[in-house]
Amino acid sequence: MAASCARSLTKVGWTILESSALRRPGTGVFFSACRMPRRSYYYYGGGGGTGARSGLPWSLRAGGSRALGCAFLLGGGVGIYHTVKLYWAQQRQLAQEQAQAPSTPSTSASLSLTLYQYQTCPFCSKVRAFLDYHGLAYRVVEVNPVMRREIKWSVYRKVPILMVDEHLQLNDSSVIISSLKTYVVSKGSSLSDILRCYPEMKSVNDSGKEVTEYNNKYWLMLSQDETAAVYPDKGSQKEEMKWRQWADDWLVHLISPNVYRSTGEALASFDYIVREGKFGTLEGWFAKYVGAAAMFVIAKRLKSRHNLQDDVRQDLYKAVNNWVAAIGKKRKFMGGEQPNLADLAVFGVLRVMEGLQAFDDMMANTKVKPWYRRMESATRNHDGLSQSSR
Repeated sequence: MAASCARSLTKVGWTILESSALRRPGTGVFFSACRMPRRSYYYYGGGGGTGARSGLPWSLRAGGSRALGCAFLLGGGVGIYHTVKLYWAQQRQLAQEQAQAPSTPSTSASLSLTLYQYQTCPFCSKVRAFLDYHGLAYRVVEVNPVMRREIKWSVYRKVPILMVDEHLQLNDSSVIISSLKTYVVSKGSSLSDILRCYPEMKSVNDSGKEVTEYNNKYWLMLSQDETAAVYPDKGSQKEEMKWRQWADDWLVHLISPNVYRSTGEALASFDYIVREGKFGTLEGWFAKYVGAAAMFVIAKRLKSRHNLQDDVRQDLYKAVNNWVAAIGKKRKFMGGEQPNLADLAVFGVLRVMEGLQAFDDMMANTKVKPWYRRMESATRNHDGLSQSSR
């Protein structure tokens, strides 16, 4: 805008100086270049009112016009000078910022991601951990867990759902993570092509309920060279897949029995769920009290189904300590110096307990705390950003 004003001032200055209206009277030209009306030649002021001719000699009027024109030129010139000066200063600052800041991955810029989720869902938390770690921008749509109006358009009625560019739908947390990781690592593969490598399979479980499963969901669909780059150590790929599946098949089933272990813990858990979730006033009250009572009963059934000990905390402690032992003392993460997909999965599952008694007990009675704090830092700081460039 400053440059536009400066150019306008300069143009007006030249127009005033070059106008034939500055010639001696009688030439018959009246600011034709500016298409100004005849009365522009009149003097406004001195009590004469509109339409009173100036009593100034022509030479003074001409001199005043020349001075006015020069003033416009000077103002325009100074404006252009400062505009150019400001422009180059901004360019230097931008160059310095670009040199100092980490490069933004093309995936973040080229993919529009929308995550449909429940805030307290461990599977949704896994996806957020992956997106945050890799610095992939995404929009969150919190789904009402009662009515689920936000996903009524979807045949798939579970969360998480990740919409890519508003037309490509990714379901199942592990499929979302595997396909996106493949996309950010592989060269030239489209996300829709990658998604075909994770076919949907429908089956009936032991309860007679139809369930949807996905083949290959712990695999990354990479070339031999890309696989070697992601998994330089022998056995690291199988180790990652093993613990990702362990997080889904075992660790996640320890959450409910522990956070709903007693009536007091059940109420505290549902108070947290209602605060973090998307509930109406009546729904929130109903969820907190009726839901807490229901989940206290369900937690007891889950305890029996998964053959957990009477004190379910002991199963949680054992699982977490087994995870820490698998990482070992020589590695910061299971992925080595940086988290891998197993680290992100386990972290995503465990952090849904934050703020609850089960989480505090876990941190106090296991060896997980140092690893957990490193994972917090890695996801918060988007440490995987450099891995997300294509």
